Amino acid sequence: MAKALFLVFVLASFDLSFCMRYTPLLGQCGPSGYLHGRTENCNRENDSDCCKGGQEYPQYHCSPAITGETHATMTINSFAKGGDGGGPSECDGNYHSDEEKVVALSTGWYNHGSRCLKHIRINANGRSVLAKVVDECDSVNGCDYSHDFQPPCPNNIVDASPAVWKALQIPKDDIGDYHITWSMA
Repeated sequence: MAKALFLVFVLASFDLSFCMRYTPLLGQCGPSGYLHGRTENCNRENDSDCCKGGQEYPQYHCSPAITGETHATMTINSFAKGGDGGGPSECDGNYHSDEEKVVALSTGWYNHGSRCLKHIRINANGRSVLAKVVDECDSVNGCDYSHDFQPPCPNNIVDASPAVWKALQIPKDDIGDYHITWSMA
């Protein structure tokens, strides 16, 4: 019994000390590193977070496991030209109007583009909506020009266009970080 407890302690210490990416045995997705922030000119549309010089931001190569009802935080993003999303969408190289139901997924869920142009079902506020995946919410890189000087995304983000928020009838006062569930459509 003592040997088994010691082994569990050693394995837990190993997991914490190495900041493992995804640990299937524990069902966890921890930081894979930290990015040092730089302060530059950041677009604050939709109350975007902007990097702060010297602050460390966690980086994630993984996201929580996808289930039939995957829990996530929905944020708002304009995928339109000049919007807070920065450049054109990764999946199709296009900008998307704020009237389109489109999303970006955190790096792990985006999975190297394997979900590009596929639809997900988002559930919130007693409603459900289909939205097309058009971009990655980069959980590894940020605080630079190509990321509009915004920090890396957390690993559990569905970054949604204003049309998604409208379709879910989320009250204006609640727009920002909103708990949702999602699944592949």
